[in-house]
Amino acid sequence: MKNTLFVFFTLVAGWQGFAQVQSPKASPACKIEQKVGLSDLKIEYYRPSAKGRSVFGDVVPFDQLWRFGANENTKLSCSDALIFGKDTLPAGTYAIYAKPSKNTWEIYFYTETTNWGLPEQFDAKKVALTLYIPTQKTASFVETFSLNFDALTNNSAQLVMTWENTQLAIPFTLNTKDKVLASIQKTMAGPSANDYHAAANYYFTENLDLKQALEWSTKAVEMRGPSAYWMTRLNAQLKAANGDYKGAIETAKLSMEEARKDNDENYVHMNEKSIAEWSKK
Repeated sequence: MKNTLFVFFTLVAGWQGFAQVQSPKASPACKIEQKVGLSDLKIEYYRPSAKGRSVFGDVVPFDQLWRFGANENTKLSCSDALIFGKDTLPAGTYAIYAKPSKNTWEIYFYTETTNWGLPEQFDAKKVALTLYIPTQKTASFVETFSLNFDALTNNSAQLVMTWENTQLAIPFTLNTKDKVLASIQKTMAGPSANDYHAAANYYFTENLDLKQALEWSTKAVEMRGPSAYWMTRLNAQLKAANGDYKGAIETAKLSMEEARKDNDENYVHMNEKSIAEWSKK
């Protein structure tokens, strides 16, 4: 009986230690992912509601720093730089803070993103960019704090905040044109040395068309030059696989020489071993 009670209380104690009651958050989490042009943008934030309260100037005081949401930092992530007029925000992840006023808000993009609410000590050195954005009054009442991306084009968008009867639109642009032109030029120029090498290596590994693999490998070596000794090594292997042992040995010696310059003893050893093997053919 004592043993049974001991096991029972042990189980209860363990359950109390690990069990957690799950209930809805007062300010639920939200994540928005948006493609703008060729860039990936993401907003992660928590959404408080008015619940009959007067928000701006009361729950959220004017002229004081505000977390721009609830709970953990509201975070903006961007894969490319965002351009706000004459100012540029580099690619990265930022906490967003705001200092509301009746007509114009100050918006801060902060490099530290791990705070619960506001930083204990606000550090101006961690402010990547400050913007001054005028507000607008909305005709309809918005109960829950909302962020979204709007007015999307290939080169621009707006980060829009709406809550209560206040709207804040933060327009920005991106260098989509430069990325597209770079992509076009790369594609029209044809495969790179790495592309040829990767294709040749796959064919060699899978024992597919080894003559085709040798053509691709030779193009890669011609484009990169002898300093890419790992490419020259594959070229030697493919020559041997196609029966050209003399050419394979000569090419392996080039690979070994460049590997020595780079202190890559692994490639030196592999080439030495292959040369010894092919010399017997």
